[in-house]
Amino acid sequence: MPRGTWAVAVVLALSGALFAANASIANRQSGDRHPQDLRELALAESDRVTTLAAQVDDLHAEVDQLTSEANAAAGTPLTSPGTGYEVASGAVAVRGPGLVVKLDDAPTDTLGNSGARPDDLVVHQQDMQNVMNALWAGGAEAMSLMDQRVISTSAFRCVGNVLWLHGLAYSPPYTVTAIGDPVRLRAALEASPEIQIYLEYVDAYGLGWDVGQGSSLDVPAFTGATDLTWATVPDGTEVLPSAQADDAITLGSPSEPTPSSSATDGEAG
Repeated sequence: MPRGTWAVAVVLALSGALFAANASIANRQSGDRHPQDLRELALAESDRVTTLAAQVDDLHAEVDQLTSEANAAAGTPLTSPGTGYEVASGAVAVRGPGLVVKLDDAPTDTLGNSGARPDDLVVHQQDMQNVMNALWAGGAEAMSLMDQRVISTSAFRCVGNVLWLHGLAYSPPYTVTAIGDPVRLRAALEASPEIQIYLEYVDAYGLGWDVGQGSSLDVPAFTGATDLTWATVPDGTEVLPSAQADDAITLGSPSEPTPSSSATDGEAG
């Protein structure tokens, strides 16, 4: 091989080694730790989503403030869409009476003692869907899953025993909070055939099930994006028909507080 070719090869090899060494030193100095497997990658992405969500909340607040100042300067009154629309869309935090439902996997030692399949001992996506559907049917006016507001565009899925909702990962126990008439909500749970099937597994294998009642529960406002890209409302469909009037949604009872943009610790038990 010609001497010039060898020289080029040696230079390229030394350059590659130098770049690799610099990258390694930079990583050690910065303290960055890159994910080594899917679990670490999921946790890193979940943390990133949490950080970005906080930034989105700050930007929402800034946009609201600037919009209010612009309307005030222009002399244009900023009209409200009404309480019914704000609650149904998740635009405001809500406080009132309701139920807190908790679902949990069965104890780890149940598998060897009961002869159950592993699939029988975990909370599934459809179990949470059945709980939430029953609560909506029972007149729930606002709902959260794992302290995140659930609206018409919310979607969650389970991968193994991990729940993914709005880009964040959660492990059991899973908590659903619903604001509404506690008596009607509890009756709806008891009347649901799907819930009754779940309760059979509770009795047989020890799946977690707890229903607590609170007189002043808090459900936060929804802070994510609400724009639809691939879904549209069919022509002639009335949007939020139950929220046409400001008083269309009464939180639990006429004596309960109206929705507020601030939330405090609710009570359940």
